[in-house]
Amino acid sequence: MQVALKIWRYDPIAGERALREYEFDAPEWATLLDCLDIVKDRIDGTLAYRKSCRMMICGSCGMRMNGAAVLACKTRMYDIAQAGEVPVISAMGNLPIVKDLVVDMEPFWGKIRAVTPWLEPGYTEPVEKERVVSQERMDVIHKESLCIMCGCCVSECNSMEADPDFLGPAALAKGMRFVGDARDEATVERLQEYSNPHGIWDCTRCYFCQERCPKGVDPRDAIAKLGAEAVRHGIDSDMGAKHAKWFVTSSKTTGWLRETELVPKTQGIAASIKEVKFAMGLLTHGKVPPPVPPHVAKDVGEARALYDLVKTQERAGAAGIVQGEKALSRLEFEDDGGERDPYGEGSFPKPLPVDKDGNE
Repeated sequence: MQVALKIWRYDPIAGERALREYEFDAPEWATLLDCLDIVKDRIDGTLAYRKSCRMMICGSCGMRMNGAAVLACKTRMYDIAQAGEVPVISAMGNLPIVKDLVVDMEPFWGKIRAVTPWLEPGYTEPVEKERVVSQERMDVIHKESLCIMCGCCVSECNSMEADPDFLGPAALAKGMRFVGDARDEATVERLQEYSNPHGIWDCTRCYFCQERCPKGVDPRDAIAKLGAEAVRHGIDSDMGAKHAKWFVTSSKTTGWLRETELVPKTQGIAASIKEVKFAMGLLTHGKVPPPVPPHVAKDVGEARALYDLVKTQERAGAAGIVQGEKALSRLEFEDDGGERDPYGEGSFPKPLPVDKDGNE
């Protein structure tokens, strides 16, 4: 097949970037990584990019195609070539470019190190007896354990673009992998550290990390679990935690978000007074509903019953989110006839086909 690529080249010596186009023949089975190999081998040997396993395991070949982070070894080119498209290939975002498609991963690894990415078992001497953890307990961190450290989520993170000090989706997902591990004894210490400025509550919930992750890790879900665990352990002094708590309180009592009370409950009375002028402007435009009497949803009993059910089942914190993940993945899996793995392609073996009598 005939393939064309536009690649952003970067010369670190001159400090200049240039968009160059390449056209070549490639096998129909070729991936983006195969095509980059062809360019480097046959056209321009100075092209720089990373690769290693070629099997969606090592995470080395993260880059952007048309502004979206991808793994080059996972991205098939056939449909793109048949459509006559000329994709633009560039280095990942939010990381310094070293040369062409190669970025400096040191800031990425610095944030990973900052979340203490190892178990803290709470003892110094080895334990003689093996500690067996149930599958149910390990399910809490199943998705987080799939991370291959490719950096695609970091590349797309809006919060990191606005605040480079934000820990970021990859590091926080890694943090949840240990917070949720039944063998770890440093949960509170971790959550306190992750709840500092530039931590859990700095996420803008844009879900780009979730959309771009090639392995189904769902970093935003991991951050939500951390937030839920922090609140469950009483680590809620951050404004983001107060904001989240008021959402829950407002939803369970009236079924709606009572926005007129949101600022006082989140930022406090003093901060609310400073916003009176802004609030009056909203009021004159009919944007502020009267606070009394509060508007109560017709079926608010369902919201309250759901809240009570979660409490009865003792699914506070991350456990409630994990329960929701299971339900959503089941819906997704059954919705498409079992063709797609809800945790990402190749994560689980597919069930054996059965005949009309139900035999495998």
